[in-house]
Amino acid sequence: MNPAGTSRTCARCGHCARENRLTQAAFRCMACGNSAHADVNAAINILRAGLALRDTAQAA
Repeated sequence: MNPAGTSRTCARCGHCARENRLTQAAFRCMACGNSAHADVNAAINILRAGLALRDTAQAA
């Protein structure tokens, strides 16, 4: 899985924008207002993508 963009994509609403990543550590979604530590937000996105891949593999 390519993690590109996971730190700019909102884990709550899915909005992806460079402006969402305020600083190295700060994330705030410009669409829904969700705020979190940028690494935690990215980790949630990576976890969801991994689980989706697992579920797809198990269904096959």
